[in-house]
Amino acid sequence: MKINQIYVNLPVKDIQKTTEFWTKLGFTINEEMSSEKSVCVVMSDNIYVMFLTEESFQTFSERPVPKGDTTQVLVAISLDTREEVDQVVNAAVANGAYQHEEPQDYGWMYHNSFWDINGHGWNVMFADPSQMPTE
Repeated sequence: MKINQIYVNLPVKDIQKTTEFWTKLGFTINEEMSSEKSVCVVMSDNIYVMFLTEESFQTFSERPVPKGDTTQVLVAISLDTREEVDQVVNAAVANGAYQHEEPQDYGWMYHNSFWDINGHGWNVMFADPSQMPTE
């Protein structure tokens, strides 16, 4: 089995602020899949994040929307270089996010992380599997 696309659905309070935040990080919006209740952020050719108003999100689940004091999910994304990792995290922090933890450098893998303006956790990483230790 092979998955063709992935849509991560996350609740937010303000669609406009969320749209501005992610476009300032350099991501594009799929306008055809966005509305006043949602914004579709294009992460790659087949990975999308659907940010939905809490009210709209609630129509997809009988469970309550987290209040921001819990962690329901940490989303990990991989980029092509260490520099891109820091560029995204630094842009996020400059636009209202906050650093989750200090960057971690394992030689073959590097990651940095942030909590976005809606409290969602993002681990941003670069890895070169050819440099992974064999032991």
